[in-house]
Amino acid sequence: IGNLHTAALVSIDGSIESYCFPNFDSPSVFARILDKDKGGHFSITPTVPFSTKQNYLPSSNILQTKFLNNSGVVSVTGKVSPDFLPRQAQGTTSANKPLLHWLVRRVEVIRGSMPLLVQCAPAFNYARSTHQTYIQEDKSSLSPKQQKAVFVSDDLTLDLRYVMGSLMDNVGAPEFNLKLLDLSAKGHKGPAISAEMTLREGQVIAFVLRSPPITGETEQVIDASAAAIGKVKARQADDPYLTKELVNGLLFSTNKYWNDWIRNSTYSGSWKEAVHRSALALKLLIFEPTGAVVASPTFSLPEYIGGTRNWDYRASWIRDSSFTLYALIRLGFTQEANAYMEFIFERLRNKNPDGSIQIMYTIHGEKDLQEVELTHLDGHKGSKPVRIGNGAADHVQLDIYGELMDCIYLGQKFGRPLSYDDWVLVRELFVFYFFVVLNRRQPDLSIWEVRNKQRYNPKIPKVAIDRGLRIADKRSLPCPKRHEWLAARDEIYEEIMEKAWNKEHQHFGQSYEDTDVLDSAVLIMPLVFFMQASDPRFVSTLKQILKSPERGGLTSNNLVYRYDVHKADDGVGGEEGTFGLCTLWCVEALTRAGEYDPAMRHKAVAMFEDFLLYLNHVGLCTEEISDAGEGLGNAVQGFTHVTLISAAYNLSRNLGSR
Repeated sequence: IGNLHTAALVSIDGSIESYCFPNFDSPSVFARILDKDKGGHFSITPTVPFSTKQNYLPSSNILQTKFLNNSGVVSVTGKVSPDFLPRQAQGTTSANKPLLHWLVRRVEVIRGSMPLLVQCAPAFNYARSTHQTYIQEDKSSLSPKQQKAVFVSDDLTLDLRYVMGSLMDNVGAPEFNLKLLDLSAKGHKGPAISAEMTLREGQVIAFVLRSPPITGETEQVIDASAAAIGKVKARQADDPYLTKELVNGLLFSTNKYWNDWIRNSTYSGSWKEAVHRSALALKLLIFEPTGAVVASPTFSLPEYIGGTRNWDYRASWIRDSSFTLYALIRLGFTQEANAYMEFIFERLRNKNPDGSIQIMYTIHGEKDLQEVELTHLDGHKGSKPVRIGNGAADHVQLDIYGELMDCIYLGQKFGRPLSYDDWVLVRELFVFYFFVVLNRRQPDLSIWEVRNKQRYNPKIPKVAIDRGLRIADKRSLPCPKRHEWLAARDEIYEEIMEKAWNKEHQHFGQSYEDTDVLDSAVLIMPLVFFMQASDPRFVSTLKQILKSPERGGLTSNNLVYRYDVHKADDGVGGEEGTFGLCTLWCVEALTRAGEYDPAMRHKAVAMFEDFLLYLNHVGLCTEEISDAGEGLGNAVQGFTHVTLISAAYNLSRNLGSR
């Protein structure tokens, strides 16, 4: 769940397990998904045996969790700040009001009664900072003597408020009291809050977690001990009273926001439900203030349980740009596509001193992503180390220039035409790329950001030149070096055919140095129009990838690995699962080859529908899939959802053209 500023993960048993506040890349408040004892959580759980059902409301990002047993049914509708609370829809009374950075959880008993335990245990600053907790009178409530909890750390203050009510005339509001909960034995650095209650049919309670508004007009010291660490500001004039009418209005407005947004989709092909859920997930990954798209709202979830491949994906990758833009454009979301293009061009206006660009940026457009290991956290299911930041930010990864040029080409083709001033920026970057990179035939650390030696990975550079030439031709823009660019494009093509081709095994290799190693990155060759999918060399490579690892391929149970980690030394070590991204690239490659070979088309359909079985119970994708079919890596994975949209679009179009 999310609000276009940050996002939270809700477990199947109704606990907020991951939540960074106020932005995607802010320090975590809840991170129990990375440390079951001290990571922090916000749970609402029955104290009796129960089963659960969970779903999104139709065409919405409002999540509903139901607890069921023989005695009762409880519905928990949870939304993070502006998702269940504020995403203000057009045409509502809140449309022009500031975004409320709230996390709201609304609990309603539908049948019978059920005892519940509520725990709110924040662990500030990745569970590194201490905090104090206070229970005091809630002056933002219209109910007399109602409590609220206030959590005060050095850099952030949160308060937990609630509002109670009843949907039936003969049923009163529920009663309960907040209590301090000491979790120091588990490693928590400050008290939590707990409350026990038994709710009956018709009773409703909504919890709101937020950072209280700050004003310089008045100050209220909670008690003497609070004064030692700071003062909590009093409610300001525009801080709304918390009422059930306000919560219900925000719930309606948020649901309308998501319904209205997805209704703008122009997609009419097959697998529409999966495509629209992926679109809604992708929208959640957009950082609205800058237009950046975060790769994932989580960090350090392992690519293999117990392994070391645990990375922070709360940044925006240039590598993902063309694929993301393509997905947004194909679904008709031009406003998001144009905002993302502006984020990209802002990076071009702030290039590195040598004229280059980085492979990734923060969602704010900053360049510093220092990687730090949080040794105090146990990791997800014991998978260490837990990392924040990303040390690959300063890697040399030359494929980004191809993907960036493809992104700009798509943006000006389907969205806003490229202006002359923007073309000058593009051309300046291209001059750097052409003379500094191509002339030196510089090796890099590949699309997969390996962490040892550089290799020659030249498939995308040809794409960079091709897209630059296309932009100049289609928009009649000046290109003084046109003939040199053409000659370089053709030279690189011939070079790849000679140096990247393994004549003995009849497939393209991972790099010039490792032609004996298969790499699923070659599957994008027809996707970026490097070569036709019907080319015998590509078909032979595709067939080799489709073989099982035991037979020298990369496909297991219709899922595709990036490469064989036992044959390709990437400097990281450890195991990993099959990649959703690579599987969907394979679907697209089969789709395009299927235009000439019906058997390939049938294989594409089977592989795509198999892949849909590995989405989680609400249709979301992880980065990887284990041998047992479980999700691995960071979730929700934007690149996977982007390629799902692209694969569905092209496969559906191909099937319709038969």
